[in-house]
Amino acid sequence: MKEVKIFAVLAAVFLAAFFIPFSRPTVQNAVTEGLLMVQEYAREHVLLCLIPAFFIAGAISVFVRKDSVIKLMGPKSKKPLAYGIASVSGSILAVCSCTVLPLFSGIYARGAGIGPASAFLYSGPAINVLAIIVTARVLGAKIGIARALGAVIFAVVIGLIMQLIFGRTEDKERDPDGFLSAETGPEARPLWKTSLFVAVMIGILVILNWAGADPSAGFFHAVYRIKWPLGGALLAVLAWMIVRWFKKDELREWIFSTWIFTKQIFPLLIGGVFVAGFLLGRPGQEGLVPGAWVAGLVGGNGLAATLFASVAGAFMYFATLTEVPILQGLLGSGMGQGPALALLLAGPALSLPSMLVIRQIMGTKKALVYFLLVIVMATGTGLIFGGVF
Repeated sequence: MKEVKIFAVLAAVFLAAFFIPFSRPTVQNAVTEGLLMVQEYAREHVLLCLIPAFFIAGAISVFVRKDSVIKLMGPKSKKPLAYGIASVSGSILAVCSCTVLPLFSGIYARGAGIGPASAFLYSGPAINVLAIIVTARVLGAKIGIARALGAVIFAVVIGLIMQLIFGRTEDKERDPDGFLSAETGPEARPLWKTSLFVAVMIGILVILNWAGADPSAGFFHAVYRIKWPLGGALLAVLAWMIVRWFKKDELREWIFSTWIFTKQIFPLLIGGVFVAGFLLGRPGQEGLVPGAWVAGLVGGNGLAATLFASVAGAFMYFATLTEVPILQGLLGSGMGQGPALALLLAGPALSLPSMLVIRQIMGTKKALVYFLLVIVMATGTGLIFGGVF
């Protein structure tokens, strides 16, 4: 099977090189847009978003006990606790659809059930407090409130449906003994130390990626003004913890685990970002697909426009907060309120790069069901919202 995949990739590269008319200006522009999008992603998201996320995922897989994850988010955990943690996590993390992937992979590998893990996967990029506030201020309070409620409800419903469909079979496949194989021996260090260590790393991830806000936003603007000193202080605390709390062999295992996540996820992300830029271009620019086509297909509040907005949003890559100015322009071009909400609910949570990685982590069947759930629920919610408002 591995050799077949390698052959398929080589065949696809050959056919693309043979048939794509690179001499045409539109194709050349699309290639340039793809490369520029990769460069933009590398400059704005890899160092401050993705690399910290890889280290957090590595730390979860090495230092966080499997039985702790199973107790909080495993298939036999209390549902209000498991889905509560998963669905609210986005308000803390405020990451994009790609940055959440190493974190999802980490908790999933440590025994989180498919339901809570899927809820976490959706909520991470979707329930972003600052993005919701900006949405309400720029696009209107109604769509801002609908986005907030829809994102929280989506996370729980998607997780419950994924658990209902795949939970029983997956539990047996991942652990035939019913999760009795979790660690039961003494901990290498107190749980509070491990929790604080991971919390500090998450704090660094959140603070260093804190987006700018209007001065009237109060707290958000105040944090943005001090994010670099605050981030530096957290890095100093993290360095102290590493020196004082961990042995050299533990740190080597952490680095190795981080590398495993990196080589599994990063190539697919970069390839997906290039393809997304090639087809759709960067925000405000055009790729191979003309922007006028997209604007023309999302007019009104009908089923076709709402479904197209959900599907297009699922394939597009949105860095945190970039979806708001894009939608502002589309609404000015005649986009309906329903399709706008559908894109807000599907777009930040999915992207072509994240789809490629999710398929590798979950498997094709689970990934397709997850994608369909996001698109169908976003479309249905957009139709209801468009019909009411």
